[in-house]
Amino acid sequence: MIRLSFDAVSGGTLKILCFGCHSDDIEIGCGGTILRLREQYPSCVFNWVIFSASGVREAEALRGAELFAGIDRESAVLKNFRDGFMPFAGGEVKAVFEELKHATSPDIIFTHNRKDAHQDHRLIAELTWNTFLFEITSS
Repeated sequence: MIRLSFDAVSGGTLKILCFGCHSDDIEIGCGGTILRLREQYPSCVFNWVIFSASGVREAEALRGAELFAGIDRESAVLKNFRDGFMPFAGGEVKAVFEELKHATSPDIIFTHNRKDAHQDHRLIAELTWNTFLFEITSS
């Protein structure tokens, strides 16, 4: 296992931003890593963003945020974009990223793979790179 050290993080608090299209994506994609980071850095702060969490999936998303990241309903960002149709609502999805870019300055971002087979996942991955990588390189 490769061990990473974030001891030199500015301000001493590790800030982690997690993106998931659907209520179980973060947990499936990087749940073990999140649990390990919480163990190694007990004061870390999570921003948990789910783009399609309506109906029963909302409760599932909130439970995952609580169990994995230790955050409550007020700290999770849950959106109701239609599953499988996010690319067709790209402007609205991009607006969420723009709001988050100005609201948080994460040290680590977990997102989907740009080559994922699911169209919603690819969109979120692209917007993550376009929004946050540009911010880092243009600073």
